[in-house]
Amino acid sequence: MTNRLADTLSPYLRAHADNPVDWQPWGQAAFDEARKRDVPLLISIGYSTCHWCHVMARESFADAETARRMNEGFVAVKVDREEHPDVDAAFMAAASAFTQNLGWPLTVFTTPGGSAFYAGTYWPPEARGGMPGFREVLAAVGEAWTERRAAVLESADAVSDALRQAARSAPGRLPDPAALRTAAERIVEREDRLFGGFGGAPKFPMATTLRFLQHPLAGEADAATRALDAMAASELRDAVDGGFFRYATQRDWTVPHYERMLTDNAQLLEVALDAGREEVARGIAGFLLSVLRREGGAFGAAQDSESWIDGERSEGGYYRRPPAERRALEPPAVDGKVLTGWNGLAIGALARAGAVLGESGWVEGAATAAGHVLSVNRGPRGELVRSSLDGVAAAAVATAGDVGLLAEGLFALALAAGDVAWAVHAIEVLGAPVIADPVLSAQGIVPAGDDGDGDLPSGPAALASAHLTAWLLGAGEEHRSRAETLVSDVTARAAQHPLAHGSLLRVAAGLARPPRQVVAVVKRHDGPLALAARRVDADVVAVLSPERAQAFADAGFSLFEGKGASSDLAYDCRDFVCRLPTADPEAISRSR
Repeated sequence: MTNRLADTLSPYLRAHADNPVDWQPWGQAAFDEARKRDVPLLISIGYSTCHWCHVMARESFADAETARRMNEGFVAVKVDREEHPDVDAAFMAAASAFTQNLGWPLTVFTTPGGSAFYAGTYWPPEARGGMPGFREVLAAVGEAWTERRAAVLESADAVSDALRQAARSAPGRLPDPAALRTAAERIVEREDRLFGGFGGAPKFPMATTLRFLQHPLAGEADAATRALDAMAASELRDAVDGGFFRYATQRDWTVPHYERMLTDNAQLLEVALDAGREEVARGIAGFLLSVLRREGGAFGAAQDSESWIDGERSEGGYYRRPPAERRALEPPAVDGKVLTGWNGLAIGALARAGAVLGESGWVEGAATAAGHVLSVNRGPRGELVRSSLDGVAAAAVATAGDVGLLAEGLFALALAAGDVAWAVHAIEVLGAPVIADPVLSAQGIVPAGDDGDGDLPSGPAALASAHLTAWLLGAGEEHRSRAETLVSDVTARAAQHPLAHGSLLRVAAGLARPPRQVVAVVKRHDGPLALAARRVDADVVAVLSPERAQAFADAGFSLFEGKGASSDLAYDCRDFVCRLPTADPEAISRSR
């Protein structure tokens, strides 16, 4: 049979278009049909480079008998978590009431109104190792729905009430430097001193945590460097093209899970840059530009862990081959979905790294990606959407994280390229309203309200960071106020669980100390004054011509006011008070 996934814009959904399951994409129609048939929804969430998603698809969703049971007893909905992160977060929060082994594939059974009453991750086709078989799960859930409906609804109501209560939080205060230092120390207490990084197996890069530790107020940059060095020297890093895999299944960073994500690699590029690991940074940039970059210049979401070798699907086999043998093989597929916020991460990382390391091609690549996202990832009224594929925008709305990450990337690009147009676009992006997922809202499903980091900065942290940067550029005090509100709303939870709030704690650190901004107005961008400016420890570094400095000032960025009248001068500003300009590169202190 052909279900309703073939014409979607998600490679993950398209991969299930030939399943005998009567899948529906995420939308109101699925809930309407469930109410009409009076059956539960089976909501299956995953993504295209997820290995165990592939396994469950082959074992269960491609099986005719399993599909028949799904079609008869449920309305089956397939969701790409990368396309609908708010949907994923909402049901992941609900699933935590039923299992602590959260991950993907995620299967959530809900009432026709969307309230979860049972959930799990991967289930084998038949019972094994203490795990029930998927067919057994289907039978048990179906029996509960028909024979014990009252108990099922009571369980669903209890989960919904708990999620509503968890979404409420009292605002706190901004953490001071001492509190931030304590948070960093609590994180480093969990460092694996033998193998680097944090926690045991499975072991993730945790880039958001590393970025916080690298902030001077955290004072734990050495721990971040130890983690990066350990990963870079391990199997987690592909020795051929320099990209990092998603995670390692062993504590010593061996036996990787071989998918390679845009999110991890973009953030690790920033980590490597600040750690002074130029070779690692160059490897990551090469991977982004040579493997993940798609037609049009934007970046795909990930490269798969599986590929075809000798007529069979192999998980990681391609990456384990020597370079000479690898060239003869077809590489694993890249999910070409262009995600707005994820591209924002890559745009910012490539722009900043390109400026610091003198790689103008990286900055140009970031600019091309930014132009693609700004022009293609738009809805019918010009609003930002979550993603696009092959130049066609999807319908899923942009999230708070998308808005914040794209704006932050555009600010970084504006500074690296010396082009105010990108900063103007960033302000426009930040000013757009963030719309909740309309299907979640229609069912009254409470958003997860999850302010913790996953594989990328949380929505509140991403927005706060972009507003902080806007303020640092002189776009107005309202941006600092907005950043302070976003951070203070989460302060209590961030202090209690610092490992899960690295990105927000980094923003808090940026708010907790007087900023330093360095503006070098130069004729030659490769001259000694420009090079000295690019190497300083500062919150903002801008190297640009007098004309471009004036353009920033004319656009409302007050940091640049009065700096476009002459050239070959550097302005070292502390807390918006600038020292006398200097033409001497040696007079620009690298440290604060």
